[in-house]
Amino acid sequence: MAKLFTMEVPEIYDGIIEIKSVARDPGSRAKIAVVSRDGSIDPVGACVGMRGSRVQAVVAELQGEKIDIIPWSPDAATFIVNALQPAEVSKVVLDEDAERIEVVVPDDQLSLAIGRRGQNVRLASQLTGWSIDILTEQEESENRQKEFNERSKLFMESLDVDEMVGQVMASEGFASIEEIAC
Repeated sequence: MAKLFTMEVPEIYDGIIEIKSVARDPGSRAKIAVVSRDGSIDPVGACVGMRGSRVQAVVAELQGEKIDIIPWSPDAATFIVNALQPAEVSKVVLDEDAERIEVVVPDDQLSLAIGRRGQNVRLASQLTGWSIDILTEQEESENRQKEFNERSKLFMESLDVDEMVGQVMASEGFASIEEIAC
């Protein structure tokens, strides 16, 4: 697919636009991440072409495979949010060491973010090289509440304090007994 875009988009052939990564589900859908070395050239617009002419030529060559052209970003969170388009993202939590990201989307955007049979999130993960977990705002809120309750209970039991003191410690950001001792 990268070679097809190189043939159709002169800016890629000339090295002005670079294809950073490609993810495909052959015959169905693909995502391609592009970046411009020239700030005055929109890499996505150049790949789409006038009225979609350039991308349509590639789509025709691939027998109608849908192609999402994504702006690449050196910032992992921004790149992953872009890769999950067209879904809206409310919040991201990165674990850079594990190359894992938790993405929170509005409840009505969950199916769009995941895609048909997980296709959107799977291609976004392949494109970015990150493991992506998608949660709704409701699920994320429930998880936060559960963690807060567990931390409060830990402080109440370990330090023999009442519920209010345990909740204050948890809400102040303490996650363990060791953190309080410091």
